[in-house]
Amino acid sequence: MAMTLRMTDELTEALRQTSEREGLSMQAVAVRAIEEYTSRRVRLRDELLSTLVAEDRAVIERLADA
Repeated sequence: MAMTLRMTDELTEALRQTSEREGLSMQAVAVRAIEEYTSRRVRLRDELLSTLVAEDRAVIERLADA
């Protein structure tokens, strides 16, 4: 799916510099950044849910039995 991404001049320049430094296209750098961001968010969510379940197991079990 195609999309237009509007960025500030500063972000565009940072993307361009990273692209040149890493020998990748600007699109490849942007895609990698999005992939890293979204996977980090999913991982964080899963860790938080795991912590909540572990800490509140008794409450969750009581709710399940209600």
